[in-house]
Amino acid sequence: MRIKLKPPTIVILIYLAMLLAGGFYVGLPLFPILSESMVKFAMNGIMVLSLLPMIHAGVGLNFGMPVGLSAALVGMSLAIQFKLQGGVGFLSSLVFAIAIAVVFGAAYGKLLNRLKGREEIAGVFTGFAFIPLMNIFWTVAPFTNRQMLYPVGGVGLRPKISLDGYFRFILDETLVIQLGKISIPLGLLLFYALVVAVIALIFKTQNGKAMAALRLNSGFARLSGVDENRVRLLAVILSTAIAAVGMCVYSQSFGFVQLYDGASMLTFPALSALLIGGGGSRQATITNAVAGAYLYQFVYLLSVPVANAILIPELAELLRMIITNGVILFAMLMERRWQHA
Repeated sequence: MRIKLKPPTIVILIYLAMLLAGGFYVGLPLFPILSESMVKFAMNGIMVLSLLPMIHAGVGLNFGMPVGLSAALVGMSLAIQFKLQGGVGFLSSLVFAIAIAVVFGAAYGKLLNRLKGREEIAGVFTGFAFIPLMNIFWTVAPFTNRQMLYPVGGVGLRPKISLDGYFRFILDETLVIQLGKISIPLGLLLFYALVVAVIALIFKTQNGKAMAALRLNSGFARLSGVDENRVRLLAVILSTAIAAVGMCVYSQSFGFVQLYDGASMLTFPALSALLIGGGGSRQATITNAVAGAYLYQFVYLLSVPVANAILIPELAELLRMIITNGVILFAMLMERRWQHA
């Protein structure tokens, strides 16, 4: 079977080879980076997977991901409010987050159904507009757990709420396997694999096949009896719910619930990772999402120490931003050419 790499994937592989060469040149220890890359991969990878249902249904890239991420932040805040700890706290966060994401996703999906053909533009504005609305919510929400509130005045939630004593590292520290100098967070990777399996199963259901039919030929799908608006709405709700799950996993690995503008910082890296893996707004597979998530995180982890050793520390973050946004722009410019290749 011939594997055809798309230009963004080739570019990132070349850049990765340069980073590896630089790492060997400065004597950078790679085993700790390999261990950390597995944590970062699973920690961020579910948010990349959340892009797939909307692409699968022909809705396009989900620039409105902050809608789902915000649902997770509310869900985790509720779990902390009720002082739920350990596995119970994490599972409760997932249940709360998914329930809220279904409501948020339904409203978001209905909006996109009214703006067919302009979904990605609508998603950008929805995502950026949703963050300020949630910022108002964080300042007036009637939470009472003192660990969540500002120490002065006791009104409004803190920008960062520590998960220490609740469900911090609940997945990261489960079933950790040591292979020589490499630590494998098996519990975290198994949870990621579970989400991959659920998405794969959904795509094989009748609704999943209806999504694919809409993407390939919406006119024929409608003539075949597919309810376009219902299927698109289902795809948006799925993407929103999976993004919420991804945010819960991200937060337990990060160790904090990051409120206010924190959710706006995660959309473009997830989009860039999918495009790096060879996906696009018209077609993307689970393989694209998995490969892109790992490549993106490995490059990000390598770039910081290599830049610190060879160049200047500030350059690593600049390179990451250039790659993140440059890959998105480049992939979108080249996508039509790939479709006819």
